[in-house]
Amino acid sequence: MPQKKPVVVVTRRLPDVIETRMMELFDTKLNHDDTPMSQGQLIEAVKQADVLVPTVTDKIDLGVLSQTNPNLKLIASFGTGVDHIDLATARQRGITITNTPGVLTEDTADMTMALIMAVPRRLTEGERLMRSGNWHGWSPTSMLGHRIWGKRLGIIGMGRIGQAVARRARAFGLSIHYHNRNRLPDYIESELEATYWESLDQMLARMDIVSVNCPHTPATFHLLNARRLALLQPNSYVVNTSRGEVVDENALTRLLRNGKIAGAGLDVFEHEPAVNPRLLELDNVILLPHMGSATIEGRIDMGEKVLINIKTFIDGHTPPDRVLQAML
Repeated sequence: MPQKKPVVVVTRRLPDVIETRMMELFDTKLNHDDTPMSQGQLIEAVKQADVLVPTVTDKIDLGVLSQTNPNLKLIASFGTGVDHIDLATARQRGITITNTPGVLTEDTADMTMALIMAVPRRLTEGERLMRSGNWHGWSPTSMLGHRIWGKRLGIIGMGRIGQAVARRARAFGLSIHYHNRNRLPDYIESELEATYWESLDQMLARMDIVSVNCPHTPATFHLLNARRLALLQPNSYVVNTSRGEVVDENALTRLLRNGKIAGAGLDVFEHEPAVNPRLLELDNVILLPHMGSATIEGRIDMGEKVLINIKTFIDGHTPPDRVLQAML
């Protein structure tokens, strides 16, 4: 007698090739509208699912997890971060959590490097000037920015993405500095020609550009708070392609408005999808719609990892990307 396919509920639209394969392998419930599910919809999903496939837009909190049916044993998240999931409650309820690490490294590092180049050189300001029809030709003093060659880059969070950013930045002549929970092995520091700072405060005060590449955890919430942001020099720039919650957005906005920081490149925001309206008024900020990992190749790679994690778990083995093992 053929084994019954597990019920897999997917909360957002995924690439067609991934959704098709899910339909082939599992009893899959897709979200055809690609709109974030409300808490009520998420509760209905966990009441019927054997496997839930959420994304970073879904808040899988106590209110949702308390309604799970007994057969829900795996949450296979489509994304690297898991701060949107109440891990403690999931573990107590015997639910394993997986994610999709590694596949977004190069895409996010590319976007970080793009912002590192674009903000000091005022690229989006120049593009807006051209579209406005107010450009009247080249001038020796028009649209002056700053070169990045020879400047100091301070990377906060030296994991896969931080190291990938460092490799790119070195090619553009930046001096690499970093702050991390743990110091990197000597051979990696040598390869990257990176200087380690145990004190984040001391590093921030000396950097020309700061790149946020650490995950959002309780320990990193507002890691760049008002006090730390005030340590930056007036000619410095902040780039964030990690999580908006790591930076105190109101404090950053005030410093940018008052000329205490030269500019910022932000791909993530503290209260997504809401953006501080005062940020929208500033010319010295590049704002992107959380597109650091938005490549077709990356999204398909993420989906394939989700498929592998589900299939491995259903077959009775440990998923390769397990973040949290259920309590036995």
